[in-house]
Amino acid sequence: MRREMSVSGTFYPKSVSEIERYFEHFSKVYDENFSVSIESTRAIIVPHAGYIYSGYTANAAYRVLQNRAPKDILLIGPSHRVGFRGASIGDYKSYDTPLGEIRGSEKITQKLRERFKLPFIPSAHGEHSTEVQFAFIKHYLPQCKIVEMVYSDESAVVLSEIIDFVLSLEECAVVISTDLSHFYTLEKAHKLDTICLNAIRYLDLEMLKQGCEACGMIGVEAMIRSAKKLGLTSHILDYRTSADSSGDVSRVVGYASAYFKE
Repeated sequence: MRREMSVSGTFYPKSVSEIERYFEHFSKVYDENFSVSIESTRAIIVPHAGYIYSGYTANAAYRVLQNRAPKDILLIGPSHRVGFRGASIGDYKSYDTPLGEIRGSEKITQKLRERFKLPFIPSAHGEHSTEVQFAFIKHYLPQCKIVEMVYSDESAVVLSEIIDFVLSLEECAVVISTDLSHFYTLEKAHKLDTICLNAIRYLDLEMLKQGCEACGMIGVEAMIRSAKKLGLTSHILDYRTSADSSGDVSRVVGYASAYFKE
């Protein structure tokens, strides 16, 4: 079964050359501004807006993940289109991207299905929060296999148990997809997003609930819970808003990326 693209040409280009130009530009700026090129990680938080808005922020996290070169990735994102209880795990042998297909990790999918009794809800998987990550993974980790997990009404405690299990497996990584606040003024967005950023930076679950409005907050909370249990430290890579690209400061969306170090 193949996971076809559902948002190509909107959230990211259909053209291989256009996508590669994005990655070349993002990495040029990264190399000029970051000193974490030797860091490695098996867990990252990334945004999921159009590449023109949040692509650079996501790219920074994939550059760090690339250093670890995991063989399998569990990609976790919130559902924006379909409401359901729990989380759905994709039962796909491959995932389409403009850069070529990514193989699905049948081994990890089977382990998760057996251990956590996860269903496959096909309608949940036309989801952009996960799909916009596919081209990054194909570009930076071309041999990596993935498992797509989309959640709706799920407990952060349950997701954290899944993350713990995946990170207990050698050469496996976790990608958490979320944007931050939506459609506030730039000033208000900065205030709300600072709460999210500090909660991630200091692994503070109480702070996370003091005003963070991330659309993938359940996934963020789950990752914080796992980081605390596993003794990981958190590092913010980049933060910006849509205003950095559009110039519109009246209705902005916030984006951040982070990695977790053993």
